[in-house]
Amino acid sequence: MGIALGICAGIATAGVYDDLLKALEDNNTEAVTTILQRGMDVNTVDKSGNSLLMLAVEKGNVELVRFLIEHRARVRVRNQYGDTPLMYAALKGHIDIVKLLVAAGGEINHPGWTPLIYAAFEGRDDVVEFLVSKGADLNALAPNQATALMLASRNGHLGTVTLLLKANANPNIRTPDGASALKWAADGKHDQIVEMLTKAGATK
Repeated sequence: MGIALGICAGIATAGVYDDLLKALEDNNTEAVTTILQRGMDVNTVDKSGNSLLMLAVEKGNVELVRFLIEHRARVRVRNQYGDTPLMYAALKGHIDIVKLLVAAGGEINHPGWTPLIYAAFEGRDDVVEFLVSKGADLNALAPNQATALMLASRNGHLGTVTLLLKANANPNIRTPDGASALKWAADGKHDQIVEMLTKAGATK
């Protein structure tokens, strides 16, 4: 899920792009904003479809994310992997950026991998709690038919499992091959999660 820095030229000289990429790599917000204010398209993307907003999210740069949003960066843009800035912020656990993106219209619920699923996979409890409070679909299915609860259980994220069960996530959803939150928790020897799922009504 790494983000390439090879933005394609087309609206500015190579030198300006070099300066922009160096500023992004150095997390130099002032330099980036100065270059953008010269007229560069705020929605410039690289060959993989990663926008400047995605690059700012990768760096966890709240100030730059705010600047880009204020200058009409598209928050629902997707790269070639289908990731949005909000999904990437959720995966990285950048809660302040997650809040900015949601406030700017970042999509919480959509087919495929969702911000909640990404956050649950990594055990980003503060992000999970926030997304749930904003109406995230607790039982959304990833392309592999797993839910946020299933992935949190498999990876041993007790806090995330607690949050999802408290919000009434379904503990008995199964993948086509029969995997469930309880099975994955048991396979991983996550005994506390097994106990919690069982108390919540999970069955083998």
